[in-house]
Amino acid sequence: MQFLLLIQELDVYENVKTSTVEYWTNFLEALPLYALGILILVLGVLIATWIGQFSKARIQKRTQDPLMSKFLGNAIRFILIIIFILLALDAAGLGNVSAGILAAAGASAVVLGFAFKDVGQNFIAGIILSFNRPFNVNDTVEIGDIFGKVKTLEFRYTKLKTFDGKDVYIPNSDVITHPVTNYTEDGFFRYDFVIGIAYEDNIDGAKKVVLQALSEEPDVITDAEHVNFVTEDKLDTSTVNLKVFFWVDTKEFGMNALLTKGNVVRRVKEALEDAGYYMPADIHEIKLYGKETELPVTFIDKKQEKSAEN
Repeated sequence: MQFLLLIQELDVYENVKTSTVEYWTNFLEALPLYALGILILVLGVLIATWIGQFSKARIQKRTQDPLMSKFLGNAIRFILIIIFILLALDAAGLGNVSAGILAAAGASAVVLGFAFKDVGQNFIAGIILSFNRPFNVNDTVEIGDIFGKVKTLEFRYTKLKTFDGKDVYIPNSDVITHPVTNYTEDGFFRYDFVIGIAYEDNIDGAKKVVLQALSEEPDVITDAEHVNFVTEDKLDTSTVNLKVFFWVDTKEFGMNALLTKGNVVRRVKEALEDAGYYMPADIHEIKLYGKETELPVTFIDKKQEKSAEN
């Protein structure tokens, strides 16, 4: 009985030894193919990166569109890397693995489609935006309630830099479905503000003073298409309100535009004061009800009070 067990153990040992030698021999025979596959993969990544950068430069030179050129350059690089991975597997004698990968990709496409529906939507939206886009790099835009400068367009998101320093990543599908307001596309934006003058003041004269003040501000735009004007807004409690409309340059929208608006408000206010126009505050009316016959208000002369204290 012990003799039979010894024979079986020897048979197992021989089988393990034979299998190990066979696997090692096969590995040594396939080693050049594995090296070739690794070489193809490394060269493929380098070639794909170079072609992607070259394509990006050529597209940007032809279209003058850095967003589209970057997106398409990355897409070309990504596709070429996948192709070289499959070629490397086939060259290494692992063609069945690459075929399995393709088969698995096809079989799992439906599952992945449901699982990564949002990712797919953003990717497709990114392709659409790369060709048909309502903004360029450094344009000042408002997407939904996000206001800032466009910095980049990626496969899944559009990056905005807000004027208070925040980096906001907006999914491309939201960019497609939400209204996009571009403040930079034509380079002009119209500001407005309200200023009140007294009822006794001459309205036409005040308008002339305001328009003269606008013409003296160097950063206010005036041409045939962009006309600055002043109109009556409403009759308020204690003032006749005038609404001032003026145009500013938005190529560098942000601080410059806000400073221009502030300069205009200050210049208009000072011009009206220099011309003798009065800008009163709101008038408050106090009514007495019941049996009260006197106004419950006391006026104190601060000078007399200070003299009495001394």
